[in-house]
Amino acid sequence: MRFPRTCLLVTGILVLAACATETERQWMKLDQTYTTAEFRRDVAACTKSGNVDDECMKSRGWVAVTPPATKKPVDEPYRPGQQRPRM
Repeated sequence: MRFPRTCLLVTGILVLAACATETERQWMKLDQTYTTAEFRRDVAACTKSGNVDDECMKSRGWVAVTPPATKKPVDEPYRPGQQRPRM
């Protein structure tokens, strides 16, 4: 009886952790070599209120490898008696 509960608990924690993580942008320089310390320095200099400024990183020679994360607007929930929008 203990094993199914443990599996359920571990699965729940993993699902919540996966939902909580946000995809981070990945950056690289195409025409030159760079160190991890240089990357960390530039990210720290270009971070404003917890978000990395894309234009600042580009001005320092970095190119975004991954596209920016976009958040979809939340649809209004369906309520009985409402007409559903046509798609």
